[in-house]
Amino acid sequence: MLDFLPEYSLLQWCVLCGTALLVGVNKTGVPGIGIICVPLLAMTFPARMSTGLMLPILAMADIFAVAYYRRHANWKIILRLLPWALAGIGVGAIVIRYIDDRSLKPIIGIIILVLLVLNYCRLRFWSKEDQIPSHWAFAAAMGFSAGLTTQLANAAGPIMVIYLLSMRLPKNEYIGTGAWYFLILNWLKIPLFIMDGRISVESVKADFATLPFIAVGALAGILILKKLPLKWFNIIIQLLAVGTAIKLAISWG
Repeated sequence: MLDFLPEYSLLQWCVLCGTALLVGVNKTGVPGIGIICVPLLAMTFPARMSTGLMLPILAMADIFAVAYYRRHANWKIILRLLPWALAGIGVGAIVIRYIDDRSLKPIIGIIILVLLVLNYCRLRFWSKEDQIPSHWAFAAAMGFSAGLTTQLANAAGPIMVIYLLSMRLPKNEYIGTGAWYFLILNWLKIPLFIMDGRISVESVKADFATLPFIAVGALAGILILKKLPLKWFNIIIQLLAVGTAIKLAISWG
């Protein structure tokens, strides 16, 4: 069995399994905490390789989320966003071909920092529902931005948090809509990542080895959504994400 797995270091395996656990929690119960996984993987693995490792984990976790929340999706919202998101993915697929591994790492850090600022603005200034834009152009901007950032760095979660909150959805419908949306996008992205060389046979083997951690995280997310206060947990995750993103952002050259 061990011969089947890639020869990563102990630290790399710990980060990869921790990522799988957090992604599972993120998909079923605590949207937003997965933001820390992107910079952590990029610090532990080569940047392009890190995005290729992340995507199948996200795609497998999406299946768990959709299986549990399959009846709670708002398809009107999903269909409104998809064309713009697909356009963003298309642009991202072109852009990524002109970015080398050395440059991608700080770009990921900058993307994460921008998304964290957006999330802070949502919490600080957009707490009232009537202050969040609801015009079609807002949906277009959010959809395109989500598609672009998910193609470059698998980091569209905070953008969708902002948009879905603006739709004033009930808790389960909020999770279910996001689950179906990302299931579609992430599985559509896999062929593009393979063509880019970001997903390999070795990375797929490693990702499948993390499946038990995804399952445990998904179950934990469901329980957390039902029972636990999340304020301080989210604050800690956001602070950790800021630290790792800053480290990536200043790593240019």
